[in-house]
Amino acid sequence: MSTYRLDYLDELESEAIHIFREVAGQFEKPALLFSGGKDSITLVHLALKAFRPGKFPFPLVHIDTGHNFPEALLFRDELVKQIDEKLIVRCVEDTIRTKQLTEQKGKFASRNQLQTYTLLDTIQEFGFDACIGGARRDEEKARAKERIFSVRDEFGQWEPKRQRPELWNMYNGKIHKGENVRVFPISNWTELDIWNYIRREKIALPSIYFSHDREVLEYEGQYVAVSDFIRIDETDVIATRKVRYRTVGDMTCTAAVLSDASTVEDIISEIITTKTSERGETRIDDRFSEAAMEDRKKNGYF
Repeated sequence: MSTYRLDYLDELESEAIHIFREVAGQFEKPALLFSGGKDSITLVHLALKAFRPGKFPFPLVHIDTGHNFPEALLFRDELVKQIDEKLIVRCVEDTIRTKQLTEQKGKFASRNQLQTYTLLDTIQEFGFDACIGGARRDEEKARAKERIFSVRDEFGQWEPKRQRPELWNMYNGKIHKGENVRVFPISNWTELDIWNYIRREKIALPSIYFSHDREVLEYEGQYVAVSDFIRIDETDVIATRKVRYRTVGDMTCTAAVLSDASTVEDIISEIITTKTSERGETRIDDRFSEAAMEDRKKNGYF
């Protein structure tokens, strides 16, 4: 009699599905935050495994900064149509106008800090008590401090010293009125795990994850897509380069990497040999200070 032995991807998948079902069982109004990036796409794939043939017990929610890559938005809409699930979109542009917020100035003016206001308003509008996201501990030092169930207070703020213990895959979702929990089903995955899983499951992704020709601004060793959202100076060096994206954030704060990797197998080979994290190499907004991400998370950022 033959026996089937779980490999590490099976174990990661099983853990993530268990977390999804814990969210469905413990919370009244959860939501899945969806950006159109590879991690949130992987979450949708895992949610399909967790709940099909039934419908998701939560909507997909996109906090749209207005600075997105068109390829990611197109993929978002096509995927939502394919799986026939509810998508809620709330725009940072509307929040800026209604709250009279001041936008960041400079060459790569980002709305990353401002999207926190939109996220918190959306949580309040729909009464979400849990928000599922694709953050992973290997991405950045502040995210390495997160528990899988990360409690936020009534102001949406995060306090790393008040994280709850999580022993034997037991998750405590009990919260007071007004609080909410951020949930990270793939927290224990690495970038390489994600890509190996994408290869195994044959998960479709936006084209920008694969090598393509793009007009970029070469700035301090990084390659930033030319768009209407960044400031172009006379001395700037602009060229067409063969690039791909390791992570997909806003066009204002996400740099590409030079690459000829046009297949998932090529990308996996690149990741195996790289010595820098995806955010460390490509996220401009994380370079403002050592604690940039942690400061944003304490104020309610995902």
